[in-house]
Amino acid sequence: MAIDVSLSSRRISRTHTGSGVAWSDSGACVPTLLSLAFLATIATVEWPTSTTYAVFIPIAVAAGMLLVPRRAMTIFAVLAVMFVLSVAITRSVGAWSVGGVLVMVMLLVAAVDRQHARAGVTPAVGSSMLVDLRERLRAQGRLPVLPSGWNVESCVQPAYGDSFSGDFVVGNCPTPDRFELALVDVSGKGCTAATRSLLLGGAFAGLLGAMEPTRFLPAANDYLMRQGWSEGFATAVHASIDLTSGHFSIGSAGHPSAIHFHAGSRRFTQVSGASGVLLGVMDRQGPGDFVRAEGSLERGDALMFFTDGMIEQPGVDLAQGIDRMLGHADRELMSQMRGAAARICAIGSGGEADDRAVVVVWRD
Repeated sequence: MAIDVSLSSRRISRTHTGSGVAWSDSGACVPTLLSLAFLATIATVEWPTSTTYAVFIPIAVAAGMLLVPRRAMTIFAVLAVMFVLSVAITRSVGAWSVGGVLVMVMLLVAAVDRQHARAGVTPAVGSSMLVDLRERLRAQGRLPVLPSGWNVESCVQPAYGDSFSGDFVVGNCPTPDRFELALVDVSGKGCTAATRSLLLGGAFAGLLGAMEPTRFLPAANDYLMRQGWSEGFATAVHASIDLTSGHFSIGSAGHPSAIHFHAGSRRFTQVSGASGVLLGVMDRQGPGDFVRAEGSLERGDALMFFTDGMIEQPGVDLAQGIDRMLGHADRELMSQMRGAAARICAIGSGGEADDRAVVVVWRD
């Protein structure tokens, strides 16, 4: 994770420098801000009736956004001296109220800077890195295009409309006739789980298809245990589908059961038999600790995977949440398979208070 962050920071710096304005290079911003402070002093002294002393405030905010804390403090000191000098020359009594606002802005910016100093980046670069993190999460969740006759769609909705989610999905086709996917729900939600989602998503994507399906969940559990997170558990469902015969194998680690839609009978059944303990809770789990369920997808059948945000709701029984979701899924899958994942995800029982994710795999 640290390597990715530093690489992203350097890439952002090179991109902005190449455009001619190195806003991520705090050293290049110092002369510009000092010049602006000097011009603001001249303006307030030469034209005191038409120039407001509030022009010093945007310079202080810019220093906090673009500079590392040590250099920002230097700009703050210069601004304070320039402001006092300007007021002393013009003898403007009313300017001291603006000075009080300037001091409060500096204190507020300094308090915010202390948080960014722990990461070693300025707020401007930190925002760019968050954008990069969001794009990596989205790219990580793109599922492969399946061969003719097969389709897969996914939808992830973060809690409260955030850009980051504790739910993620990864998929891979290790061979032309086999498709594997994993839907994972990391502890926490929204932005608080984003970094863990990125770390686990990259690791699980590497494991997916690199070993036998029965070994995926034990390997994922071993990886999570090695992280040593105090609240780093996760639930997951893993599926391996033979794209030639339609035979599938599903393993679960404390995750809600998958749903099998039977096109012939127009009925939904839960894929029972897949069970296992949460990932990251118990060490030394083997393949036998994650019992897998098997079945077969016929023409027109579909498998639906979802996270607990789709069915959990305060004060409502879990069975009722499942029934409600299946009622919506019945209408959506009956009308049109394509786009059903997004439509079902939008009406999850958990609402905006929890991350929600739905994956639908169907056979034409």
